[in-house]
Amino acid sequence: MGVWPYLDCDLRLYAVEVLRIVAIPDSFKGSLRAADVAASLASGARAGAAQVGVPVDVAALPFADGGEGALDAIVDAWGVVVREVATTDALDRPVVARLGVSPDGRTAVVEAADANGLPQVSDVPLEPLRASTRGLAPLVLAACDAGVEEIVLFIGGSATTDGGAGLLVGLGADLLDADGHAVAAGGGGLLRLDRLDLSGLDPRVRGLRWRIACDVTNPLTGPRGAAAVFGPQKGADPDQVRELDAGLARLARVLAHETVVDHDDRPGAGAAGGLAAPLVALFGAELEPGWEVVADAVGARELLANADLVLTGEGRLDTQSLAGKVVSGVRAMTPASVPVVALCGEVAVDDATLSAAGITLALSIARGPETLDELTAGAAERLADLALGVTRFYLTVTVEKDIL
Repeated sequence: MGVWPYLDCDLRLYAVEVLRIVAIPDSFKGSLRAADVAASLASGARAGAAQVGVPVDVAALPFADGGEGALDAIVDAWGVVVREVATTDALDRPVVARLGVSPDGRTAVVEAADANGLPQVSDVPLEPLRASTRGLAPLVLAACDAGVEEIVLFIGGSATTDGGAGLLVGLGADLLDADGHAVAAGGGGLLRLDRLDLSGLDPRVRGLRWRIACDVTNPLTGPRGAAAVFGPQKGADPDQVRELDAGLARLARVLAHETVVDHDDRPGAGAAGGLAAPLVALFGAELEPGWEVVADAVGARELLANADLVLTGEGRLDTQSLAGKVVSGVRAMTPASVPVVALCGEVAVDDATLSAAGITLALSIARGPETLDELTAGAAERLADLALGVTRFYLTVTVEKDIL
Protein backbone atom coordinates (compact mmCIF):
# COMPACT_ATOMS: atom_id res chain seq x y z
CA MET A 1 0.00 0.00 0.00
CA GLY A 2 1.10 3.51 -0.75
CA VAL A 3 -0.02 6.70 0.96
CA TRP A 4 -1.52 9.87 -0.46
CA PRO A 5 -1.76 13.44 0.92
CA TYR A 6 -5.23 14.41 2.14
CA LEU A 7 -5.89 18.16 2.44
CA ASP A 8 -8.96 19.02 4.53
CA CYS A 9 -10.85 22.32 4.62
CA ASP A 10 -8.51 23.65 7.30
CA LEU A 11 -5.54 23.02 4.98
CA ARG A 12 -4.03 20.42 7.31
CA LEU A 13 -2.07 17.66 5.55
CA TYR A 14 -2.65 14.05 6.50
CA ALA A 15 -1.38 10.73 5.17
CA VAL A 16 -4.04 8.20 4.23
CA GLU A 17 -3.50 4.72 2.80
CA VAL A 18 -4.57 3.92 -0.74
CA LEU A 19 -7.47 1.54 -0.27
CA ARG A 20 -8.17 -1.62 -2.24
CA ILE A 21 -11.71 -2.34 -3.41
CA VAL A 22 -12.67 -5.67 -4.98
CA ALA A 23 -15.82 -6.07 -7.09
CA ILE A 24 -16.51 -9.83 -7.21
CA PRO A 25 -20.15 -10.61 -8.13
CA ASP A 26 -22.11 -13.46 -9.67
CA SER A 27 -24.11 -12.93 -12.84
CA PHE A 28 -27.65 -11.55 -12.79
CA LYS A 29 -29.36 -14.48 -14.51
CA GLY A 30 -31.19 -13.42 -17.66
CA SER A 31 -29.87 -9.89 -17.39
CA LEU A 32 -26.11 -9.39 -16.97
CA ARG A 33 -23.08 -11.63 -17.18
CA ALA A 34 -20.83 -11.66 -14.13
CA ALA A 35 -18.24 -9.69 -16.11
CA ASP A 36 -20.82 -6.96 -16.81
CA VAL A 37 -21.88 -6.81 -13.17
CA ALA A 38 -18.24 -6.60 -12.03
CA ALA A 39 -17.55 -3.83 -14.52
CA SER A 40 -20.56 -1.81 -13.30
CA LEU A 41 -19.58 -2.20 -9.66
CA ALA A 42 -15.99 -1.23 -10.39
CA SER A 43 -17.06 1.79 -12.41
CA GLY A 44 -19.32 2.99 -9.60
CA ALA A 45 -16.61 2.42 -7.00
CA ARG A 46 -14.12 4.51 -8.97
CA ALA A 47 -16.68 7.29 -9.43
CA GLY A 48 -17.48 7.28 -5.70
CA ALA A 49 -13.81 7.49 -4.82
CA ALA A 50 -13.35 10.38 -7.25
CA GLN A 51 -16.19 12.33 -5.63
CA VAL A 52 -14.52 12.00 -2.24
CA GLY A 53 -11.11 12.71 -3.74
CA VAL A 54 -9.57 9.47 -2.50
CA PRO A 55 -7.37 7.38 -4.83
CA VAL A 56 -8.26 3.70 -4.74
CA ASP A 57 -7.17 0.49 -6.39
CA VAL A 58 -10.31 -1.19 -7.77
CA ALA A 59 -10.21 -4.77 -9.07
CA ALA A 60 -13.12 -6.30 -11.02
CA LEU A 61 -13.33 -10.09 -10.86
CA PRO A 62 -16.34 -11.98 -12.30
CA PHE A 63 -17.28 -14.90 -10.07
CA ALA A 64 -19.64 -17.90 -9.95
CA ASP A 65 -20.64 -20.69 -7.59
CA GLY A 66 -20.12 -23.54 -10.02
CA GLY A 67 -23.54 -23.47 -11.63
CA GLU A 68 -24.53 -21.82 -14.88
CA GLY A 69 -22.06 -19.10 -15.80
CA ALA A 70 -18.99 -20.64 -14.16
CA LEU A 71 -17.21 -21.14 -17.47
CA ASP A 72 -17.97 -17.56 -18.54
CA ALA A 73 -16.72 -16.16 -15.24
CA ILE A 74 -13.46 -18.07 -15.47
CA VAL A 75 -12.64 -17.30 -19.11
CA ASP A 76 -13.53 -13.64 -18.54
CA ALA A 77 -11.13 -13.52 -15.60
CA TRP A 78 -8.47 -15.33 -17.63
CA GLY A 79 -8.99 -13.06 -20.63
CA VAL A 80 -9.25 -15.97 -23.06
CA VAL A 81 -11.80 -16.92 -25.71
CA VAL A 82 -13.83 -20.10 -25.34
CA ARG A 83 -13.20 -22.87 -27.84
CA GLU A 84 -16.19 -24.46 -29.53
CA VAL A 85 -16.35 -28.24 -29.84
CA ALA A 86 -18.80 -30.21 -31.98
CA THR A 87 -20.47 -32.89 -29.89
CA THR A 88 -23.92 -34.29 -29.03
CA ASP A 89 -26.54 -33.55 -26.41
CA ALA A 90 -28.03 -36.00 -23.92
CA LEU A 91 -30.23 -37.51 -26.65
CA ASP A 92 -27.36 -37.87 -29.16
CA ARG A 93 -28.31 -34.88 -31.30
CA PRO A 94 -25.59 -32.60 -32.72
CA VAL A 95 -24.72 -29.61 -30.55
CA VAL A 96 -21.80 -27.24 -30.09
CA ALA A 97 -20.34 -27.08 -26.59
CA ARG A 98 -17.63 -24.86 -25.13
CA LEU A 99 -14.20 -25.41 -23.63
CA GLY A 100 -12.01 -22.90 -21.80
CA VAL A 101 -8.23 -23.27 -21.63
CA SER A 102 -6.10 -21.23 -19.23
CA PRO A 103 -3.54 -18.77 -20.62
CA ASP A 104 -0.70 -21.08 -19.57
CA GLY A 105 -2.36 -24.04 -21.29
CA ARG A 106 -2.36 -26.18 -18.17
CA THR A 107 -6.06 -26.15 -17.17
CA ALA A 108 -9.24 -26.80 -19.11
CA VAL A 109 -12.69 -25.79 -17.89
CA VAL A 110 -15.87 -27.56 -18.97
CA GLU A 111 -19.51 -26.98 -18.12
CA ALA A 112 -21.00 -30.43 -18.54
CA ALA A 113 -24.48 -28.98 -19.11
CA ASP A 114 -23.25 -27.52 -22.40
CA ALA A 115 -23.40 -31.09 -23.69
CA ASN A 116 -25.69 -33.10 -21.40
CA GLY A 117 -27.76 -30.35 -19.81
CA LEU A 118 -31.52 -30.04 -19.46
CA PRO A 119 -31.71 -26.82 -21.54
CA GLN A 120 -30.31 -28.63 -24.59
CA VAL A 121 -33.20 -31.12 -24.58
CA SER A 122 -35.99 -28.81 -23.41
CA ASP A 123 -37.55 -28.83 -26.88
CA VAL A 124 -38.49 -32.52 -26.77
CA PRO A 125 -40.00 -34.93 -24.22
CA LEU A 126 -37.40 -36.03 -21.68
CA GLU A 127 -36.09 -39.59 -21.97
CA PRO A 128 -34.53 -40.36 -18.58
CA LEU A 129 -33.62 -43.98 -19.39
CA ARG A 130 -31.86 -43.08 -22.65
CA ALA A 131 -30.20 -39.76 -21.77
CA SER A 132 -26.42 -40.12 -21.96
CA THR A 133 -23.25 -38.28 -20.94
CA ARG A 134 -21.41 -39.38 -24.08
CA GLY A 135 -21.39 -35.81 -25.39
CA LEU A 136 -18.88 -34.85 -22.69
CA ALA A 137 -16.20 -37.07 -24.21
CA PRO A 138 -15.34 -34.81 -27.19
CA LEU A 139 -14.81 -31.93 -24.75
CA VAL A 140 -12.45 -34.00 -22.61
CA LEU A 141 -10.57 -35.26 -25.66
CA ALA A 142 -10.30 -31.72 -27.05
CA ALA A 143 -8.77 -30.68 -23.73
CA CYS A 144 -6.29 -33.56 -24.01
CA ASP A 145 -5.46 -32.47 -27.55
CA ALA A 146 -4.74 -28.99 -26.16
CA GLY A 147 -2.16 -30.54 -23.83
CA VAL A 148 -3.75 -29.60 -20.52
CA GLU A 149 -2.73 -31.19 -17.24
CA GLU A 150 -5.97 -30.56 -15.35
CA ILE A 151 -9.69 -30.56 -16.10
CA VAL A 152 -12.08 -28.49 -14.02
CA LEU A 153 -15.54 -29.93 -14.57
CA PHE A 154 -18.76 -28.18 -13.54
CA ILE A 155 -21.43 -30.87 -13.53
CA GLY A 156 -24.66 -29.13 -12.50
CA GLY A 157 -27.82 -28.99 -14.61
CA SER A 158 -27.54 -32.42 -16.22
CA ALA A 159 -30.37 -34.23 -18.02
CA THR A 160 -28.74 -37.61 -17.40
CA THR A 161 -28.76 -40.43 -14.86
CA ASP A 162 -26.34 -42.82 -16.55
CA GLY A 163 -23.60 -42.77 -13.93
CA GLY A 164 -21.14 -41.32 -16.43
CA ALA A 165 -21.39 -44.46 -18.55
CA GLY A 166 -21.69 -42.50 -21.78
CA LEU A 167 -18.60 -40.48 -20.98
CA LEU A 168 -16.59 -43.65 -20.34
CA VAL A 169 -17.71 -45.12 -23.67
CA GLY A 170 -16.85 -41.89 -25.45
CA LEU A 171 -13.36 -42.03 -23.94
CA GLY A 172 -12.79 -45.55 -25.28
CA ALA A 173 -14.06 -47.87 -22.53
CA ASP A 174 -16.50 -50.71 -23.16
CA LEU A 175 -19.44 -51.41 -20.85
CA LEU A 176 -20.43 -55.03 -21.42
CA ASP A 177 -23.25 -57.35 -20.43
CA ALA A 178 -22.81 -60.97 -19.33
CA ASP A 179 -22.63 -62.09 -22.97
CA GLY A 180 -19.88 -59.62 -23.81
CA HIS A 181 -22.15 -57.25 -25.74
CA ALA A 182 -22.16 -53.49 -25.28
CA VAL A 183 -25.02 -52.30 -23.06
CA ALA A 184 -27.47 -49.74 -24.39
CA ALA A 185 -26.82 -46.05 -23.87
CA GLY A 186 -28.29 -44.25 -20.88
CA GLY A 187 -29.14 -45.21 -17.35
CA GLY A 188 -31.57 -47.86 -18.55
CA GLY A 189 -28.74 -49.76 -20.22
CA LEU A 190 -26.94 -50.16 -16.89
CA LEU A 191 -29.50 -52.78 -15.86
CA ARG A 192 -27.58 -55.26 -18.04
CA LEU A 193 -24.08 -54.10 -17.06
CA ASP A 194 -21.78 -56.94 -16.03
CA ARG A 195 -18.22 -55.64 -16.44
CA LEU A 196 -15.98 -52.85 -17.71
CA ASP A 197 -13.30 -53.23 -20.32
CA LEU A 198 -10.91 -50.29 -19.95
CA SER A 199 -8.28 -51.56 -22.37
CA GLY A 200 -9.38 -49.09 -25.05
CA LEU A 201 -9.58 -46.10 -22.72
CA ASP A 202 -7.64 -43.11 -24.00
CA PRO A 203 -4.51 -43.22 -21.80
CA ARG A 204 -4.33 -39.44 -21.56
CA VAL A 205 -7.40 -39.19 -19.34
CA ARG A 206 -5.78 -41.16 -16.54
CA GLY A 207 -2.88 -38.71 -16.46
CA LEU A 208 -5.13 -35.71 -15.91
CA ARG A 209 -5.94 -34.14 -12.60
CA TRP A 210 -9.74 -34.06 -12.38
CA ARG A 211 -11.44 -31.44 -10.21
CA ILE A 212 -15.22 -31.59 -10.03
CA ALA A 213 -17.39 -28.74 -8.82
CA CYS A 214 -19.95 -30.57 -6.72
CA ASP A 215 -22.35 -28.88 -4.33
CA VAL A 216 -24.42 -31.91 -3.31
CA THR A 217 -23.57 -34.73 -0.91
CA ASN A 218 -25.97 -37.37 -2.24
CA PRO A 219 -24.69 -40.95 -2.54
CA LEU A 220 -24.96 -42.85 -5.81
CA THR A 221 -27.98 -45.03 -4.91
CA GLY A 222 -30.75 -45.40 -2.36
CA PRO A 223 -33.45 -43.01 -1.12
CA ARG A 224 -31.02 -40.07 -1.24
CA GLY A 225 -29.28 -41.25 -4.40
CA ALA A 226 -29.05 -39.79 -7.88
CA ALA A 227 -32.16 -41.46 -9.26
CA ALA A 228 -34.45 -40.99 -6.26
CA VAL A 229 -33.65 -37.34 -5.62
CA PHE A 230 -32.84 -35.94 -9.05
CA GLY A 231 -34.47 -38.42 -11.45
CA PRO A 232 -37.94 -36.84 -11.29
CA GLN A 233 -36.44 -33.48 -12.30
CA LYS A 234 -35.15 -35.23 -15.42
CA GLY A 235 -38.48 -36.75 -16.37
CA ALA A 236 -38.34 -40.08 -14.55
CA ASP A 237 -41.60 -41.52 -13.21
CA PRO A 238 -41.56 -43.78 -10.11
CA ASP A 239 -40.99 -46.96 -12.13
CA GLN A 240 -38.16 -45.35 -14.08
CA VAL A 241 -36.60 -44.07 -10.86
CA ARG A 242 -36.46 -47.67 -9.61
CA GLU A 243 -34.90 -48.85 -12.87
CA LEU A 244 -32.31 -46.09 -12.82
CA ASP A 245 -31.45 -46.77 -9.20
CA ALA A 246 -31.03 -50.48 -9.91
CA GLY A 247 -28.80 -49.69 -12.88
CA LEU A 248 -26.63 -47.38 -10.81
CA ALA A 249 -26.35 -50.09 -8.16
CA ARG A 250 -24.98 -52.46 -10.82
CA LEU A 251 -22.52 -49.76 -11.89
CA ALA A 252 -21.42 -49.35 -8.27
CA ARG A 253 -20.71 -53.08 -7.97
CA VAL A 254 -18.75 -53.13 -11.23
CA LEU A 255 -16.70 -50.10 -10.18
CA ALA A 256 -16.02 -51.70 -6.80
CA HIS A 257 -14.80 -54.86 -8.55
CA GLU A 258 -12.57 -52.78 -10.83
CA THR A 259 -11.05 -50.61 -8.10
CA VAL A 260 -11.50 -52.75 -4.96
CA VAL A 261 -13.18 -49.71 -3.36
CA ASP A 262 -16.91 -49.22 -2.89
CA HIS A 263 -17.86 -45.66 -3.83
CA ASP A 264 -21.64 -46.15 -3.64
CA ASP A 265 -22.08 -44.32 -0.33
CA ARG A 266 -19.44 -41.68 -0.97
CA PRO A 267 -20.90 -38.18 -0.44
CA GLY A 268 -21.27 -36.53 -3.83
CA ALA A 269 -21.12 -39.75 -5.87
CA GLY A 270 -24.73 -39.16 -6.92
CA ALA A 271 -24.05 -35.70 -8.34
CA ALA A 272 -25.16 -35.08 -11.93
CA GLY A 273 -26.93 -38.43 -12.22
CA GLY A 274 -23.94 -40.33 -10.87
CA LEU A 275 -21.44 -38.76 -13.26
CA ALA A 276 -19.07 -38.12 -10.37
CA ALA A 277 -18.87 -41.78 -9.33
CA PRO A 278 -16.68 -43.27 -12.10
CA LEU A 279 -14.52 -40.16 -12.29
CA VAL A 280 -13.69 -40.54 -8.60
CA ALA A 281 -13.33 -44.32 -8.76
CA LEU A 282 -11.27 -44.60 -11.94
CA PHE A 283 -9.45 -41.28 -12.26
CA GLY A 284 -9.12 -40.10 -8.65
CA ALA A 285 -11.26 -37.02 -9.27
CA GLU A 286 -11.50 -34.52 -6.43
CA LEU A 287 -14.98 -33.30 -5.44
CA GLU A 288 -15.02 -29.68 -4.28
CA PRO A 289 -17.61 -26.95 -3.62
CA GLY A 290 -18.24 -25.00 -6.80
CA TRP A 291 -17.27 -21.57 -5.50
CA GLU A 292 -13.95 -22.94 -4.20
CA VAL A 293 -13.11 -24.38 -7.62
CA VAL A 294 -13.89 -21.04 -9.29
CA ALA A 295 -11.92 -19.17 -6.63
CA ASP A 296 -8.81 -21.23 -7.29
CA ALA A 297 -9.16 -20.86 -11.05
CA VAL A 298 -9.39 -17.05 -10.99
CA GLY A 299 -7.13 -16.24 -8.03
CA ALA A 300 -9.90 -14.83 -5.85
CA ARG A 301 -8.38 -15.79 -2.51
CA GLU A 302 -5.23 -13.74 -2.99
CA LEU A 303 -7.18 -10.71 -4.18
CA LEU A 304 -9.65 -10.78 -1.30
CA ALA A 305 -6.96 -11.35 1.32
CA ASN A 306 -5.68 -7.82 0.68
CA ALA A 307 -9.03 -6.04 0.20
CA ASP A 308 -10.28 -3.12 2.29
CA LEU A 309 -13.83 -3.16 0.88
CA VAL A 310 -15.58 -5.93 -1.06
CA LEU A 311 -18.58 -5.45 -3.35
CA THR A 312 -20.42 -8.59 -4.40
CA GLY A 313 -23.94 -9.49 -5.48
CA GLU A 314 -26.29 -11.61 -7.54
CA GLY A 315 -29.74 -11.37 -9.09
CA ARG A 316 -31.62 -12.55 -6.02
CA LEU A 317 -30.12 -12.71 -2.55
CA ASP A 318 -31.90 -15.30 -0.39
CA THR A 319 -31.02 -17.89 2.23
CA GLN A 320 -29.52 -20.19 -0.43
CA SER A 321 -27.12 -17.39 -1.32
CA LEU A 322 -25.73 -17.65 2.21
CA ALA A 323 -25.28 -21.43 2.04
CA GLY A 324 -22.50 -22.19 -0.40
CA LYS A 325 -23.17 -19.78 -3.24
CA VAL A 326 -21.23 -16.73 -4.41
CA VAL A 327 -22.07 -14.28 -1.62
CA SER A 328 -21.26 -16.75 1.15
CA GLY A 329 -18.12 -17.89 -0.65
CA VAL A 330 -16.88 -14.32 -1.01
CA ARG A 331 -17.53 -13.70 2.68
CA ALA A 332 -15.65 -16.88 3.61
CA MET A 333 -12.57 -15.82 1.64
CA THR A 334 -12.55 -12.23 2.93
CA PRO A 335 -10.89 -11.30 6.25
CA ALA A 336 -13.48 -10.95 8.99
CA SER A 337 -12.59 -7.30 9.59
CA VAL A 338 -13.28 -6.30 5.97
CA PRO A 339 -16.83 -5.19 5.07
CA VAL A 340 -18.65 -7.19 2.40
CA VAL A 341 -21.54 -5.38 0.70
CA ALA A 342 -23.99 -7.23 -1.56
CA LEU A 343 -25.69 -5.25 -4.34
CA CYS A 344 -28.50 -7.27 -5.87
CA GLY A 345 -31.58 -7.27 -8.02
CA GLU A 346 -33.69 -8.43 -5.08
CA VAL A 347 -32.87 -8.87 -1.40
CA ALA A 348 -35.04 -11.56 0.22
CA VAL A 349 -33.15 -11.90 3.52
CA ASP A 350 -33.71 -9.97 6.73
CA ASP A 351 -31.00 -7.94 8.45
CA ALA A 352 -30.55 -10.40 11.29
CA THR A 353 -29.83 -13.24 8.86
CA LEU A 354 -27.42 -11.08 6.88
CA SER A 355 -25.60 -10.05 10.04
CA ALA A 356 -25.32 -13.66 11.20
CA ALA A 357 -23.78 -14.52 7.83
CA GLY A 358 -21.24 -11.72 8.12
CA ILE A 359 -22.71 -9.57 5.34
CA THR A 360 -22.25 -5.91 6.22
CA LEU A 361 -25.02 -4.56 4.02
CA ALA A 362 -27.30 -5.75 1.21
CA LEU A 363 -29.04 -3.36 -1.16
CA SER A 364 -31.45 -3.84 -4.06
CA ILE A 365 -31.33 -1.93 -7.32
CA ALA A 366 -35.13 -1.58 -7.17
CA ARG A 367 -36.38 1.93 -6.54
CA GLY A 368 -39.93 0.95 -5.71
CA PRO A 369 -42.55 -1.35 -7.23
CA GLU A 370 -41.16 -2.24 -10.67
CA THR A 371 -41.52 -4.96 -13.26
CA LEU A 372 -38.72 -7.41 -13.99
CA ASP A 373 -38.32 -5.85 -17.43
CA GLU A 374 -37.83 -2.41 -15.86
CA LEU A 375 -35.21 -3.74 -13.44
CA THR A 376 -33.42 -5.65 -16.16
CA ALA A 377 -33.28 -2.74 -18.58
CA GLY A 378 -31.41 -0.45 -16.20
CA ALA A 379 -29.54 -3.00 -14.09
CA ALA A 380 -26.01 -1.99 -15.11
CA GLU A 381 -26.53 1.71 -14.44
CA ARG A 382 -28.32 1.09 -11.16
CA LEU A 383 -25.54 -1.18 -9.93
CA ALA A 384 -22.99 1.49 -10.74
CA ASP A 385 -25.06 4.08 -8.83
CA LEU A 386 -25.31 1.83 -5.78
CA ALA A 387 -21.59 1.08 -5.86
CA LEU A 388 -20.87 4.81 -6.12
CA GLY A 389 -22.94 5.59 -3.02
CA VAL A 390 -21.55 2.71 -0.96
CA THR A 391 -17.95 3.56 -1.87
CA ARG A 392 -18.41 7.27 -1.22
CA PHE A 393 -19.86 6.59 2.22
CA TYR A 394 -17.23 3.99 3.11
CA LEU A 395 -14.31 6.18 2.03
CA THR A 396 -15.67 9.23 3.80
CA VAL A 397 -15.91 7.32 7.08
CA THR A 398 -12.54 5.63 6.55
CA VAL A 399 -10.69 8.84 5.76
CA GLU A 400 -12.07 10.56 8.86
CA LYS A 401 -11.11 7.59 11.03
CA ASP A 402 -7.60 7.34 9.61
CA ILE A 403 -6.66 11.01 9.92
CA LEU A 404 -3.40 11.10 11.86
